[in-house]
Amino acid sequence: MPMPDGGIIERIAELRKDLNYHNHRYYVLDDPVASDAEYDLLMRELRSLEAEHPELVTSESPTQRVGAAPASGFSQVQHSIPMLSLANAFNREELEAWHRRVKSLLDDADFAMVCELKIDGLAVNLRYQDGVLAQGATRGDGSVGEDVTQNIRTIRSIPVSLLGGPPPHLEVRGEVYLPIDDFNRLNEERARQGEPLYANPRNTGAGSVRQLDPKITASRNLQIWVYSLGNAGDHPKPESHWESLEWLKELGFRVNPNNKLCHTLDEVADYYDHWLESRHELPYETDGVVIKVDSLAYQDDLGVAGREPRWAIAFKFPAEQAITRLLDIRINVGRTGSLNPYAILEPVVISGATVRQASLHNEEDIHRKDIRIGDWVTIERAGDVIPHVLGPVLARRDGSERIFHIPETCPECGTPVVKPADEAMHRCPNASCPVQFFELLKHFVSKGAMDIDGLGERWCGILIEHGLVRDVAGLYYLEKEQLLRLDRMGDKLATKIIDNIRASKTRRLPRLVFALGVLHVGSEIAELLTQRYSSLDELSVATQDDLTGVAGVGPKIAESVVGYFGVPHNLEVISRLKQAGVDPRQQALDSVPTEDLPLGSLTFVITGSLSSFSRREAEGQIKALGGSVTSSVTGKTDYLVAGESPGSKLAAANRLGTRVLDEAAFLELLDGASSKKG
Repeated sequence: MPMPDGGIIERIAELRKDLNYHNHRYYVLDDPVASDAEYDLLMRELRSLEAEHPELVTSESPTQRVGAAPASGFSQVQHSIPMLSLANAFNREELEAWHRRVKSLLDDADFAMVCELKIDGLAVNLRYQDGVLAQGATRGDGSVGEDVTQNIRTIRSIPVSLLGGPPPHLEVRGEVYLPIDDFNRLNEERARQGEPLYANPRNTGAGSVRQLDPKITASRNLQIWVYSLGNAGDHPKPESHWESLEWLKELGFRVNPNNKLCHTLDEVADYYDHWLESRHELPYETDGVVIKVDSLAYQDDLGVAGREPRWAIAFKFPAEQAITRLLDIRINVGRTGSLNPYAILEPVVISGATVRQASLHNEEDIHRKDIRIGDWVTIERAGDVIPHVLGPVLARRDGSERIFHIPETCPECGTPVVKPADEAMHRCPNASCPVQFFELLKHFVSKGAMDIDGLGERWCGILIEHGLVRDVAGLYYLEKEQLLRLDRMGDKLATKIIDNIRASKTRRLPRLVFALGVLHVGSEIAELLTQRYSSLDELSVATQDDLTGVAGVGPKIAESVVGYFGVPHNLEVISRLKQAGVDPRQQALDSVPTEDLPLGSLTFVITGSLSSFSRREAEGQIKALGGSVTSSVTGKTDYLVAGESPGSKLAAANRLGTRVLDEAAFLELLDGASSKKG
């Protein structure tokens, strides 16, 4: 007999309460009290009742974790309280200096501190109205973020409704991250499908939160650690940060159990030393320890310097090193003809990963460091950046080591190698070098370029081997019958490849410019160039002076672009592309006064190497958003972007109190500024 309407409403409320309770036990407390089968039965019953009575579906229902249609973009969110960045300490002396400054500002008062693992993820702000999740937003530039509410709802360790008696308005901050095992599984699946692998859990997790389709976010098994109380309206706040974390746990938030309340700097140092040794036992990535003054009254007294709270600091873990034997130095020929040396090593474990190869940059760098084949060498691996050789252990030399020289001829095609006077790299000048063309073809069809799905590395090699494609334009003249004659090429795959080649003709101009493989022209520079030049014809006749007038394009890039279009073979390829129907055009953007752009009043200095893009591309990104880049840190510098192996500029920035951004914070700043510009 059907239940009366009141009974249905009551049963739905009961099911939601039970499911939210089980979600909290499973995803937050990691202590389930129901089997998967029991949970599934409850969920199926709730789905069935909601399907029969859609008017009763509400946003806080456990069934609404996934299912919204993909968004067309993210709207902006103004944070009610800015999401601040942290100053960094890289050694005990810098930590002690911070502690002395805080103590001095507090009139020499003693103060407790809370130590938290610094999670390598994406900072978010969660807003609750009457105990129900109302909005999730990214940090953005600290003042304005992106509304990612639909994606946040898919993260099961984030409660959609709170326990206990939450205030009418509540905001909390947390770090969304991708567990290491889930990252590895995701990459294993991509490898099976022939797709490019993701670089590291942090960037993959951040990108997952910013997917336009929440179903993709839901598939990634993201997690969160909530690390601070934000805006609680007029509700009485706890007196300390530690008490606020305890309160947030009572409300149902996932708070890291490894947090610790410390009363002395020695206790802080012991906490840091413990996790420096034990961090690889964690199921997530951490790159340091965050130390916060515990008293919220003291936090208010200390305030903020720029965009960094005086009451907190991040004590970063050092890049990890190991010593092993350099067995050989080999050469990889890149798609632009560069001869890239790399080290073959006796396997060694660094940061929990087995390292067998490491980068060596170029011959000049090898000789400057006096690295020889057979040396015992020090290897460094910072985060998930490719390991590199720091230098030899001279005391362990026995005289059998051999000095390395770049070969005089290309190891792939035998062409004499050249070295431009103003470059560190040796190059093979033969545009028909089989490895160069193989690398170029892989690049051309890749996801970030023309995105021709189905043509992975294996099929690119087969097309070249059978003489079906001799330049990138040749792809657009392929016929299905030619593909079907290839071994293991079925009708379904052949149809897919031909259809995707045809579809790629409509890709945007920046992607085509990037796909051509012009030396020094990455995806960001391609975007900058095509904002000024709206077709390949316009770009091909631009002079070097014209090109250096584009923000972010320096003399070397300009020379490379002019040189590319000065090669008859390249012009023939472009002509064949146009004949095949690949000729996108883009309306050049009207110039915007620099001062009106998001970074218009800011000055940057960059030090160290970045993994996401080259130094030149980073400068181009800053300039395209209105910022300026200088070579030295002064009192007028707003930001120092510190990549891997920063130099003396970092010490100068710390001395002057200049705000320092690591690469993750820099990427967040660019994301926020780009969304404002858009």
